[in-house]
Order: sequence, then C-alpha cells, then structure tokens
Amino acid sequence: MAQKTAPAKGAEKGVAGVVPAVESPVNVRNVVLVGHSGTGKTTLVEALLAATGTISREGSVTDGTTVTDNDPAAVRQQRSVALGCAPLLHNGVKVNLLDTPGYADFVGELRAGLRAADAALFVVSAVDGMDAATVALWEECAAVGMPRAVAVTRLDHPRADFDEVVALCARVFGDGVIPLYLPMHGDDGESVVGLIGLLTQRVFDYTEGYPPVVRDPDPEHLPAIEEARNELIEGIIAESEDETLMDRYLGGEDIEIQTLVDDLEKAVARGHFYPVVPVNSPTGVGLDALLELLTSAFPTPLEHPLPAVTSVDGSPQAPLTCDPEGPLVAEVVKTTIDPYVGRVSLVRVFSGTLRPEIAVHISGHGLAERGHADHDTDERIAHIYSPLGATLREVPYAIAGDVCAITKSTAAETGDTISAKDNPLLVEAWDMPEPLLPVAVVPKTRSDEDALAKNLGRLAAGDPTLRLERNPETHQLVLWCMGEAHADVVLERLRAGGVELSTEPVKVALREAFLGEAQGHGRHVKQSGGHGQYAVCDIVVEPLPRGSGIEFAERVVGGAVPHNYIPSVEKGVRAQVEKGLVAGYPVIDVRVTLVDGKAHSVDSSDAAFQTAGAMALKDAAEKAQISLLEPVDDVEIRVPDTYVGAVMSDLSGRRGRVLGSDADPDHDGKTVVHAEVPATELVRYAIELRAMTSGAGTFRRSFARFEPMPSHLADVARKEHASR
Repeated sequence: MAQKTAPAKGAEKGVAGVVPAVESPVNVRNVVLVGHSGTGKTTLVEALLAATGTISREGSVTDGTTVTDNDPAAVRQQRSVALGCAPLLHNGVKVNLLDTPGYADFVGELRAGLRAADAALFVVSAVDGMDAATVALWEECAAVGMPRAVAVTRLDHPRADFDEVVALCARVFGDGVIPLYLPMHGDDGESVVGLIGLLTQRVFDYTEGYPPVVRDPDPEHLPAIEEARNELIEGIIAESEDETLMDRYLGGEDIEIQTLVDDLEKAVARGHFYPVVPVNSPTGVGLDALLELLTSAFPTPLEHPLPAVTSVDGSPQAPLTCDPEGPLVAEVVKTTIDPYVGRVSLVRVFSGTLRPEIAVHISGHGLAERGHADHDTDERIAHIYSPLGATLREVPYAIAGDVCAITKSTAAETGDTISAKDNPLLVEAWDMPEPLLPVAVVPKTRSDEDALAKNLGRLAAGDPTLRLERNPETHQLVLWCMGEAHADVVLERLRAGGVELSTEPVKVALREAFLGEAQGHGRHVKQSGGHGQYAVCDIVVEPLPRGSGIEFAERVVGGAVPHNYIPSVEKGVRAQVEKGLVAGYPVIDVRVTLVDGKAHSVDSSDAAFQTAGAMALKDAAEKAQISLLEPVDDVEIRVPDTYVGAVMSDLSGRRGRVLGSDADPDHDGKTVVHAEVPATELVRYAIELRAMTSGAGTFRRSFARFEPMPSHLADVARKEHASR
C-alpha cells in the first residue's frame, strides 16, 4: 500500500499534495464493485491501483493495509464495512473505483456506491459462486439499465472452476453473459499463468509477471478458442445496431475485429451485453484486460441517466445534464468522521463544477424519521479533494461526472444535495431499506450520556440505514440496525468515540385494558396544619372497542363535585392512564365516568382532585380484570420459493398467523408471504430470517393493532414491573 504523502507544514494530517483535476466528463469512469463478502473486491482494487502505479505496492486485507478498508472495524473484521473510493489513471482516463461491502448488513454503503457509479463490476469467486443477494442486485441494476460486467476472481484456488462459474452466471444473470478471455493454465495443469483473448486469438502470458507477453496461441489452445470465440461473436452481433452483420457472418464472411470491438463496447455501454473477464489479483493475470474494459467499454458520465431534481419546496425542475458549465448539483453519497480531518463527505458531482472557496446550499429532506431532521443551510466550501481511501489529495475543482471529497462541513449528511447558493435544488432520494434489528444501549455514566448523544449525531449523519429511537414508554434508547454485523460496527464506533456503554434486552411497549366494567373510589384527605387536602370521587369504568381511545364523562348530580374540579379529576385519571395500572404500560380504550364525590370549601384543590381521580382509577383496577395487550404487526416476507415452507413453519412457532402467499410480481422464483406476528416475536427476526434463508429473505413490518397477550407472558411482564 502506498504511504500517505506527508502534509506540508501547517497542513492537515491525512491530507496529501495537489493532484491534477479531470478536464472533461469524457475522461471519467465511475465503477462500483459489487459481490458477496470474500470474492476479493478489495484485493482486486489494490491490484488495479498497483498495476497503474497509483500505489507503490499492494496492501493486504489480513494485515489491514489496503487503501479502501481503512475503517478500524474493517481492519478488525478483515472485511469491508464501508464504501471506499480509489481513483486510478489508465490511458488518460480516470476510473473512480467504488469498493462496496459484500455483507448484507452494509447495504446502505452498497446503495451509496450504486448512486455514485455509472456502471457495475460484479466480482464473482471461481470457488464459491454467488449468493442470492448478488443475484437480486443484478436484477436491480437491470431494472435501471446500469451497464455491467463480471470479473471472475480467485482463479489460483485448487477448487476454482472458471467454466462452471461462467455457466452459473449465464444461468442466473441471463443472456449476454459471455467471456472475452479464457484462463490459460501452466504446466502443472492448475495454476493460471495467462489469458487467451477470444477476439484477437492472442495469448497474454504472465509467466514472467505483469505486464504480460503477448504471443500466438499454442496448437492445443485452438479447439477451445474456436468454440468460445464463435459464441462470443454471435453474442456481439446479436446486439449490433448493424442489422446486416449477422447475415454477413452466417454467410461465412470474416468480420473485422475492430468492427466487433466497436459493437461490443457500444453494447456494454448500453447495458445490453455483459462481458466476463478472468482475473487473478495476486499474479496480475487479467488486470490489463480488465482496465481496458473499464476504460473503453464502460460508459462515461455523459451516457448515464441522472437523477431527477426539484426545487427545495418540491416543485419540478428541468432534467439535469452532465455539463460542467451547467447549474451546480452534487450529492453527498458518504459521510465519515476522520480523527484528524473531521467530517469528510464523499461527493458525486452530477452537474456544474464544484470549486473551492464558493458558497453553496446544502439540503437534506425526507429522513426525519431516522434521526435526520430536514435542513437547509448555506456553507462555504474551503477545499476540494480527490480521495484515495483515507488519503485526501487536493484538486483545484471537480467537474460534472467526477467524484470528490469535501471536509469540515457542519451540515452535510449522507444523501444531502449540494447546489448553488442562488439556485438551491434537491436531488431525488435513493431507495434505502428499513433497519429492522433493534439494539437497546445504556450509557454507564452521566458523562457517557453526553458523549453518546454527540457520537450518535455523527454516526447518523453518515449512515442513513441507522435509525435512532428514544422510546418514551420503555425509556430505552434503541438503535435500529440492518443486522448483527451492522450493530457491531455501530457499537464499536461509539466505543471508539469514548463512550462506555452496554446493551440490554429490547422492551416492546405493551398496553393495558379493562376487560369489564368496574367502580372505583378515590379518597384523598390529609390534615397537616394550615390548608389540608380534601377530595373524594367515585367513578365507573367501562371498556371500549379497540381504537376508541380514552373517553371521560361526568354524571355528577347536586354539585357533589364542584364544576371547577371536574377537569381536575379528568386530568388525574388521564395521567394515571398514561402511567398504567398493573405493569406500567398505558391503558387504552376505556370510558371513565365521574358519578359522585365530595369536596371541602377550604381544603379542596385542583391537586387534591387530580390525586383522588388517579386513586379512583387504581381502585377500579383492583376490582376488575386488567388484560395486557401486545402490538401485532403486519409482516410481508419475500423469500425464494424453496424457503416458503420453512418460513411458514417458523411463523407458527412465533405465534404468527399466515394470511396467505402469492408469487412475487417483481421477481421470478420468489414468493411473498403475508402474516400477522406479535412484535415481541420479531425483535431478532432480521437475523433469524437471514440465517433461515441463506441471506435471501427480506421482510417489511407495520403496526396492525393490539391484541391480548398470552397469560404466561403477561404474568412475566407483571412480575418484571413489580420488581422494578
């Protein structure tokens, strides 16, 4: 890994020298690397950086020295946990490589990478194949027409099978997934020492290292070349805009290689053809072929559709174009906190040119429910940087189509729009999955409470998949995360920020309800010298249908309770309703009627009648049966058809009611299961569903209603309340 350039005297630590800026979007490629954990994405990025001279030597994932895995959690876990950006130059083209985590918990980082990219490189292991999440992501890219290619890695493993994994890709990804090269094995029959180019019919021999020696193929290579080459040519011609090409080919004409290359590049850029390149990062095999594909076939930012924009008030605006002279519109795709530099925002510039020392408008809307309050503010951008992992290299500007970084913004959060101060705009938000794993955290001391609040604000600014909830009923601070790995990283970052905390079981907010009518008597009489306290009230309590709320009525006759104290009784009753009666949870759906009482001309007061009203409600609760109610959620679960039986059986074990199932209209081979499940049974369902379906299952939940809790669980809740 390249050592960070020493900052000049007086410069910020972690900031390197100035590097040239890109002059035209034509010379930019934004490529996101995707694939499940362990396929070698980060190692491939290191190899590409070293092959282009961007870094002097490759770092190692196991040693924690790679460019893009600079997060302490990534170093400890030896896997990517955050989006990393690593630009390189090849043949005068700047390629912004966006390295994404492969683990499903960090889908927010993946979404950020997709937002910043114009094309996707799917990295697939020749040993392990792929997971369901990778297949789903391919379908997602297909839905928006994003160009794609496949890099097959880990070719040096004893169990590697290139032909098998290509067949798998063609089977699950669909038509158009065809190799451009075949791996060439060494004399031992196992090691991969080169590539065979199918279009050029030339061998790229890496026996002596990188770059390869280019030569003619050996006679034994010819049969394999002919069959695979014919399939490739037919695939290219099928996507060609020249309708005569197929007839010429079938007529026996030898189509010029340059014509095929031109048509190939057009088909890839349009997202209609998906070339496969075998790559072996440790030996450099295939790196030059992959670089050529990235720079020649993947589209420029000029060719990729841009997100819609509106004014800050939501009114529509003209579509954006990738024009450096156009209105300034950029988006913060990632925010991190660097221990030396402070807040660092990774920015994709969609339109205009971002320059230092200019005033900009920063807008963030639509994530208030996740702890990101809507905000609009003006700030001055001090410096523009080209990020190489954690290293920042200053650039004089960043044009439309490029990816850059800014520092020390006090307002910019992930997903925010940066636009001109005199023309504020808002970019259409990208889809972000709902976090469904709750983790309750408890700071150890009062000073930790203050540090926790400060650090949570920083984390929320950079992670839109994290939702903060301060539950007023359970009095817990709950962090809603994407899964266990995400929760581990969040907790580690909090502790690294100086917060000592622990976790505790998540409590589900229950409700209490009267099962029948009851009468209550409240008598609050005290004499302690001077004015005393005197209030007596009698009430009747009646249960109401679910959803009716709390009703208060009065049928007092003869002025037994003076009219001015009746609101006091109601206030006391409603306060006790919120506190609960048997387990500390709010009472719902009840009518309380004040029917009688007594007052004293001197000692009665508002406070006394509030107390008497609360006492009367408690007295009624002792005479009536109180039911504990638990929230029940509507749950929609999407799983491959093979897991439907297991999921339904599991739901039954969670006291769930399966309402039905139907074919997923958006994905062949998947089923949507509809069910109602108690919320207490869903606390860890995000983890358990993933384990049950090998990571292929997803679910959504929404509150449906409250229902009576089973008696044995209700008894536990009552005992827990009594022990507090």
